[in-house]
Amino acid sequence: MSKDLIIVESPAKVKTIGKFLGRDFKVAASVGHVRDLPVSDLGVDEDQGFAPRYEVIKGKEEVVKRLRKAASQSERVFLAPDPDREGEAIAWHVAELIRDKNQNISRISFNEITARAVREALASPRPLDRALFDSQQARRVLDRLVGYKLSPLLWKKVKRGISAGRVQSVALKLVVEREKERRAFEPREYWPFTARLAAAEPPEFWVGLWKRGGKAVEPGADPVADRDQAEALEQVLRGAEFIVDKVEEKKRKRAPNPPYITSTLQQDASNRLGFSAKKTMSLAQRLYEGVELGDSGVTALITYMRTDSTRVAKEAQDAARALILERYGKEFCPAKPRTFKAKGSAQDAHEAVRPVDVGISPDAAARFLPRDQLRLYTLIWQRFVASQMAEAVFWDTLVLVRAADTLWRVKGERLLFPGFLEVMGKGEDKAKDQAAELPGLAPGDVLRLQELGFEQKFTQPPARYTEAGLVKELEEKGIGRPSTYAAIISTLLDREYVRLEKRRFAPSELGVLVSDQLSEHFSELMDVGFTASMETKLDEVALGRQDWMDLIADFAAGFYPLLDKAGRDMVRAARDTGVTCDKCGRPMVVKFGRNGEFLGCSGYPECKNIRNFTRDEKGGLVLRDQDTGLACDKCGRPMVVKGGKNGEFLGCSGYPECRNVKNFQRGPEGEIVLGEQAGPEVVGKCPDCGADLVVKRARNNSRFVACSAYPKCRFARPFPTGVKCPREGCGGELVEKASRNGKVFYSCSRYPECDYALWDWPVEGPCPECGHPVLVRRAARTGVVVACPRKGCGFRRHED
Repeated sequence: MSKDLIIVESPAKVKTIGKFLGRDFKVAASVGHVRDLPVSDLGVDEDQGFAPRYEVIKGKEEVVKRLRKAASQSERVFLAPDPDREGEAIAWHVAELIRDKNQNISRISFNEITARAVREALASPRPLDRALFDSQQARRVLDRLVGYKLSPLLWKKVKRGISAGRVQSVALKLVVEREKERRAFEPREYWPFTARLAAAEPPEFWVGLWKRGGKAVEPGADPVADRDQAEALEQVLRGAEFIVDKVEEKKRKRAPNPPYITSTLQQDASNRLGFSAKKTMSLAQRLYEGVELGDSGVTALITYMRTDSTRVAKEAQDAARALILERYGKEFCPAKPRTFKAKGSAQDAHEAVRPVDVGISPDAAARFLPRDQLRLYTLIWQRFVASQMAEAVFWDTLVLVRAADTLWRVKGERLLFPGFLEVMGKGEDKAKDQAAELPGLAPGDVLRLQELGFEQKFTQPPARYTEAGLVKELEEKGIGRPSTYAAIISTLLDREYVRLEKRRFAPSELGVLVSDQLSEHFSELMDVGFTASMETKLDEVALGRQDWMDLIADFAAGFYPLLDKAGRDMVRAARDTGVTCDKCGRPMVVKFGRNGEFLGCSGYPECKNIRNFTRDEKGGLVLRDQDTGLACDKCGRPMVVKGGKNGEFLGCSGYPECRNVKNFQRGPEGEIVLGEQAGPEVVGKCPDCGADLVVKRARNNSRFVACSAYPKCRFARPFPTGVKCPREGCGGELVEKASRNGKVFYSCSRYPECDYALWDWPVEGPCPECGHPVLVRRAARTGVVVACPRKGCGFRRHED
C-alpha cells in the first residue's frame, strides 16, 4: 500500500514529524529552496513582462531526484514548508518539479510542530496560494533587477566585486547618516550637581540638581556651563538651606509586554544575551524544528519564529493561566486572558513566538539543551508567561527640594506587588529603574547637606546603532520584513560596508562611498519612504490586490532611466583627502584593497605610492605612515609606520621598489623601539624550566608571557591584568587578548566556561555608585577617565 508523502523544508523536521505520524506517512525534506534564478545571468526576461527563468540550484539535483521518486510512489503529496512567503515559494517550486509524477498535490501549514497541529493541517489541506507565491516572486525579481543592474556600475565606479541591494542599501544609508550626524556633532560642556542630604530620620539620600532660576538643568542647555559658574554655585549652595518643597506619592501599575514577535525577540536577544540577529534566528529555528528531550524524543519547543503578530491561540492562553494559578497563585492571574493589539502593518498570519507547551519550563529543559538554546528558550518562555500575568504595582514618591534659587529632584520607588515581574527572575524587568529609598518627608522639612558633588561633562553625539537598535529602526520605518532583518545585517557585514565596534555598527569608508553614490544617483531607490511603500505593495500582491508583473513594470519605468543616467554621470569615486603625494605631488585618494582602505596616488599607474590611515572621531584622516627617523638598511630611504591586518609594522617608504619591513614595539611614551634595541621585560621565572619569563607580542597585537628559553621551553600564558573576573563564583582573572583584526580586549582566563570580556583596561573596583567589582580605564576628550562598564551606570571620573 502506498504511503502519503509530506515534504518539509528541513531534515530536522523529518524526525520530529515522523515521530508522531506513524507508518501511513513518509516524510521527506527539500533542504530549503530547490529552484532559483540562475547565478550566471539576470534570469529575467525584460521583454516578456519580466518573466523569471528558474533552474534547479546547483547541488540540489539529488534532492530533486529523491523527491520525484517519492512522489511517484505516493498516493497524495502534502507540501509543508514554513508558513510564510518563502515557504510558499519552496512549495510552489517543488510542486512544479514533481507534478509530472503525481498531480494529487496539496499545501498544508502549521504554526507549531505538534501532533495536534500537524493532524489538523492534514485534515484541512488547501491549494497552493498563487498570490502569496507571486509576492515572493516579485520580491525576488525586484532584488535581482536592482542587484544585477547596480552592482556592475559600482564595480566600475567604486570597487570591483561589491554589490548593491534594494533593501540592504537603505539599511546602509541609515547607518551612514547616523555616522554623519556624529561627525557633525559639537560637544557642549555642562556641570551636573548632586547632593547627599539627611532628614530627621534615616536613610540619607541623593538628589540631583533639576532647575536653577526656573530654567531646567539639561545637558547642552545647562545654566551651569563652565567651571567658574560651577564653583560659584558651590559656594552659594554650601551656605544655603535645603528645604523640602513638594512631596508627591501615588500608586502606579505596570502591565507586561506582549509575547515576542520576530523583531522584539531579536532586539531582546541582542540587548540581554548579546546574540546577533542571525544567531537568534538560527537558535530559534532549532527550537521550532525540534530538539531531543530525553525519553520524550524529538520535541518542538516554540512556535514559528518569523511573525509580526502578537496574537495567541486560546488553548495557549488557557495553558499559561493554569500554570500561573498552580505555580504563583490566584493573585498573579488576571480575571480575563490578556490580548494585545497588533500594529497596523502586521500581517497577522501566525501567532506570536511562544512555547509550544508552556509546561516544559526552562528548568525542565535545562539538562537537554545547549547553553545558548536554553538561554533563548528561557527568554521566550518567561516573556510569554509574563504576558498573561497580573500587573506589577509600585508606590512612587517624587520629592522636590529647594535651596537658594535651585530646585532638586529625587524619585523613590517601592514595589508593592510583583505581578508579572515574579516570573522574570533577575531579568531586566526587576533590575531596571530601581529608584532611591527615601525617609518619611513632608513639605517644609529642613534637610542637612552631607555632601555636595559636581563634575565636568560633555554632551554626547547620537549613539551608533546596535544590532537591536537597527532592527527596531528597520521595523519602525517599514523596511524589510521580520524574515529579512537578519539577512540584511549579515549582508552589510559580509560586504564590509559596516563593521562592529563595541557591538555597534560603524560604516566603513567603502560603505560611505557606496551609500553616497547611490543616494546621489538613485535618490528614490534610497528613500526610506519609497522602500516602505514597496513593502506595502508587495503585501498587496500577497493579498491578491495587485498584479506582480505590473508592480515590476512600474518600478522598472522609473529605475531604468536613472540607471542609464547614472552610467553617464557617475564619476569614479574619489574622496578629496587633502593629502598630497610625497613622491609626485598629485592628490592622494582613498582606495580599497584586500586588507581594507588605504590612500593611493591619483596618478596610478605612473605613481604607485600608497599610505595607510585611520579616522578620528570627526571622520578626519589620520596618517599612520609616521616618520620614524630610521633609515632602511637595504636602500637607505626612510622607514615609516604602516598598518596591516596583524597590526603596525615598519615599512620602507620606497615601496614597492623596496619591500623591507621590520617589527617594532611602542615604548612608554609611544616611541618606536626596535626589537634589537628593546630589552625584554622580565616578569618572573618559568615554572617549567626556571628561565626568565618575558613579555612578548603576538601577531594579532596582544601581549603574552613566554619563556625566554624558547624554543627549548614552550611555556606561555596570556598577559595578566591582575584584576579578578567579576562574575560571581568564577575565580578567573582578566587577561589580554586580541580579535582577528588586531583589536585588543580583556577577557576571563576561564573562557569558554566564562565569557566575560571588556574592551577597555580593567581596574579594581568597586564602583562607588552601583558596586560593580570592576571599573575600566579609557581615553576621553578631556583625558584619561575611570568609568563603570556596567550598562545603565553613569559613574565616571578623571584618573588621578
